[in-house]
Amino acid sequence: MKKTIFLFILVATFGIKTNAQIYMADSCRVSFFSAATIEDIAAVNTISKPIMSATTNEIDIKINNQFFKFKKELMEEHFNEEYMETSKYQYTTFTGKVNETVDYHSDGVNKVTVTGTMDMHGVKKTITIPGTITVNKGILYLKSNFDVKLSDYNIKIPSVLGSNIAENVAVTLTATMKPFNAKQ
Repeated sequence: MKKTIFLFILVATFGIKTNAQIYMADSCRVSFFSAATIEDIAAVNTISKPIMSATTNEIDIKINNQFFKFKKELMEEHFNEEYMETSKYQYTTFTGKVNETVDYHSDGVNKVTVTGTMDMHGVKKTITIPGTITVNKGILYLKSNFDVKLSDYNIKIPSVLGSNIAENVAVTLTATMKPFNAKQ
């Protein structure tokens, strides 16, 4: 029953035909890093599961902000309560489309850009993210490094901490994407 509902959501999300190739993340790691004067801030989220259509080149990812893990519990608490306000803005989403043509049937490394809408902290913004899609024996390996400007998403840094938290946060996403088989 769950697989039937999930497949329906995939088809509805991408508006694709049943013969389209869908890739789902087998693993995904989203991390961010903020260099700071007093102490660097870093967190990792390994719960997210992007999906992608090789037919339409569309990719969707939904990140539960509450699953970012920090080295220090106090940093995690401040992130959830003060900055991301995860009780109000639980998810960050990105829906975009690969701009370049990628042959998903041929092994190789493809430099790409993905343009789409990032919805974070209640703000939707069109962005273009650089990255690579490596195809190896039918598996896709996605990698992207990009910066997020906190003020673009109305994430406020108290002036007392202004020198401790960078205005731009470096984000890294890596994912291993495998073909989705509805008969599994």
